[in-house]
Parts: sequence; C-alpha cells; structure tokens
Amino acid sequence: MGVLDGKAVAITGSGRGIGAACARGAARQGAAVVVNDVDRREAEETAAAIVAEGGRAVACVADVTRWEEAGQLVETCISSFGKIDGLVNNAALFHRGRLDALDPQAARSLVEVNVLGPLHCAAHAVRPMLAQGSGSIVNVVSGAHMGMPTMGIYGATKGAAASMVYTWAMELDGSGVRVNGLSPFGLTRMGAFSEQELQDPEVAKRVAEMPPPESNSPVVEYLLSDLSVGVNGQLVRIDRGELQLYTHPALLVPPIVRSEWTAETVAEAFERDLGDRQIPCGVWGMQGPPLDLQSGYWKRVSGTQEAS
Repeated sequence: MGVLDGKAVAITGSGRGIGAACARGAARQGAAVVVNDVDRREAEETAAAIVAEGGRAVACVADVTRWEEAGQLVETCISSFGKIDGLVNNAALFHRGRLDALDPQAARSLVEVNVLGPLHCAAHAVRPMLAQGSGSIVNVVSGAHMGMPTMGIYGATKGAAASMVYTWAMELDGSGVRVNGLSPFGLTRMGAFSEQELQDPEVAKRVAEMPPPESNSPVVEYLLSDLSVGVNGQLVRIDRGELQLYTHPALLVPPIVRSEWTAETVAEAFERDLGDRQIPCGVWGMQGPPLDLQSGYWKRVSGTQEAS
C-alpha cells in the first residue's frame, strides 16, 4: 500500500530532472501520473519507465504558458484516470545574470513559464478539485526568491510562485483543496554549472555534494497525500538531511507610530529604531551572516552581501 493509492496527479515539466523523479516517486506510492513536458521524447520515456515498473502513467505534451494547453493537461488527467487529485507545478526555466546585464528575452521567457505556467495549470485544475471537495496543489519554488545575486529574474518568478501559495491557500481554505510549495535542492541539467565554473575547486566540491533529484520526491509525495491534510500555505525546503519550513513575509512589530510623517522624522525612526531591525537578504538571513557569491558558488562569510 502506498500513501497515494487511488490518487490521480499531474506533474508539469516531469520529463526529466526533479519533475521526473517526483513522477516516479508518486507512481511508486500508488498514484496514476500524467507526465507533462514540452519534449515529447522525454515525457514518453518517463511515462514508459513508470509503466515498466508496474505503475500507471500517460505522457502529455503541453506548453503550460498557453492557457488552452494547460487545460488540455488537466483534461488528460481526468480523461485518463477519471479525476485529478493533485497538481505539481514544476515546469520552469532557469537563468543567471546580473541586473546590469539584463537579458530581456530571458526575463520574458522565465515569466511566461515560471509564473504564467502555474497560474494557468492551477486555475484549470482547481475547478474539478473544488467540485469533488478535495485536492492538493504544489508549486515548486526556490530559496532564490529570498535573494541570491545573479538570480534576480529567476528569484522574482519563484517569488511569484510562492505568493501564489500564500494567496491560494487563503482563498481555498475550508474547501478541501490545499496549496503548498516545495523548495527543492538537487543536481539537475537545468541549473548545471559551466565547464569553466567547474574548474573552480570550490564549485566542483559543491556540485559533488549536491543530492540527486530523487531526494526531493518524498516531500512531494507527502504534500500530495492525505497525510498532509492539515498542511496548507506552507513552503517546505529539503536540502540533503535537512527539512525546514520557510517563514512567510510579514511586517515586523511593533510599528513606529506618528500622526504625521516627514522625510526627517522617517530618518529619525530609522536612526533610533528601524535601522537595527533591518533583516539580512538571502535565504540564510535568519540563521547566520550574509552570503557572498564568489566564482559562481555560495560561501558563508561575514560582511556585506555582494556579487563578485
């Protein structure tokens, strides 16, 4: 018996990498899986591998940036397996680059896949989920949304995916449909380092320590299952042996109160109170000193956060 016995789920971008690993993991837990990708060969290979292991899977080639094709993805799950119990918004593009070297085409492509994709798929999937009174939506986010130099575009799109989790969880509260996020960690082709970057011993060491994509699947299996029925609106981070929850964006209290504000009184408030309460940027800001990007890898250092 698996924790997903009887469930039907669709996973976007699951032809390879973390998506494929989660598709295989969900199938091993008993789910019938729609393997989605824009690459037909990869989608069919992953679906065939699941079937070869005794699972149930179908491939669906659909571009989630297109509203109609996102609808076809959801309809494929319903027509193939009778319903849709889970949706994993995993499909994404990755990009590294500083603001002063912005690639506008890359920015547009990332927004279309990483933001419009989850919006389109979730909007289609939530309707049958609401009708049946149950369902689980999982957005794949990233620690980059909390700030990582050279990942401004990617982080911004993943911040949008995180915001969707917060908002949709509130909108759907009490409906039986839950929305959560996975912040994964693993060595995949999407975020691979270049040969030049791998010449740096520290980069090579970091890559060698990165876990395989399969290490992320248990969180997805859990969030799709009824075991997580009391979990809603959460971002779950898994990094090798560590499992954590992200804090949500929130206002620091208490506020500084005045009947009227001027630039000078705002400056006074920062000097007396708010200046010492500033929060470090970055995913590790709550647990230690800021990080610095050196030669393409993250290294914990003291001092100011900069991009080299």
